[in-house]
Amino acid sequence: MPFARDQWYVAAYGSEVGRELLARTVLGEPLVLYRTEAGEAVALADRCVHRRYPLSESRLDGDSIVCGYHGFTYDQTGTCVFVPGQQRIPRTARVAAYPVVEQDSFIWVWIGDRERADPTTIPRAPWLADPAYTVVRGMAPLNARYQLLVDNLMDLSHETYLHGGYIGTPEVANTPITTEVDDEKGIVYVSRHMDDAECPPFYARSTGIQGRITRWQDIEFHPPCLYLLHSRIAPQGVYPPAEGPDSDAFHAEIVYAITPSTENTTYDFWAVARDFAIDDESVSEYLYQSNHTVVMQDVTALNLLEQVIASEPDKYQELSINIDTGGLAARRLLARMIGSGTVGAPQ
Repeated sequence: MPFARDQWYVAAYGSEVGRELLARTVLGEPLVLYRTEAGEAVALADRCVHRRYPLSESRLDGDSIVCGYHGFTYDQTGTCVFVPGQQRIPRTARVAAYPVVEQDSFIWVWIGDRERADPTTIPRAPWLADPAYTVVRGMAPLNARYQLLVDNLMDLSHETYLHGGYIGTPEVANTPITTEVDDEKGIVYVSRHMDDAECPPFYARSTGIQGRITRWQDIEFHPPCLYLLHSRIAPQGVYPPAEGPDSDAFHAEIVYAITPSTENTTYDFWAVARDFAIDDESVSEYLYQSNHTVVMQDVTALNLLEQVIASEPDKYQELSINIDTGGLAARRLLARMIGSGTVGAPQ
């Protein structure tokens, strides 16, 4: 499966990156991440140029990595500053350094031509760093291709069947969606507005709402990496006012960063930011455990689906219906990205 290169991808949460060396593989490229003594995040290629020993299995000396095999030492730009047994450092003794931006609690890395890296093009998820919201977050690796998780998140009708008892109710599958595509900005919008719906445990226990609800799900997908689900929950029949704050509703901003690791593995970064019960640790614990369970249900299903796809004959014909319009639009934008940029395959 080809990848869209010359793009920003999430490699880690900012909280994961510190003075311990962290290994991640993004688009088939092994990376090592760490922070300098001043706190700046760094991403280098995770292979010593000498004998390919993983730098992530090495150690830091100040802001430089000392290879744990033969001692080649690299500064934060990837330049080799020491080799053992000689004064002269070979001109080619350097490893790739990747542009890095820390934003909205994520560590973004640019995979591709570094001259094209423009931080202003990184999509925002501001709730993840907003003190008006409380956030729970996690990351789950998938043994499945990236496209399967994109398809999964763009069609939330599966909540009814895969996530019943947590976030799924009959109305999610039975309510039609609307899909819009902003081709200029490269964003897919999918909306499902349920005027009279059962309140799933995920929201009943966290908001305290009793009875039926008005539930809105508004998706934005910013290919290739960032997925936003704006979730609005209110007592049945309560709608946003024409003007002013929507203070009679509860809002959850659900964020996924979908990062291809290799051809058949994916990083699933997930977060739930809420504007209610922001100081209630019991709500945070409940939402963390519930969303983790939901994510792992997806992981189990998609890992199984990957095995099925890997064993089926070439050119198997899928059947698509109305609920797939968002996923199909996302596929089209991703294919356009791949076609117009540098295509990468796992190394």
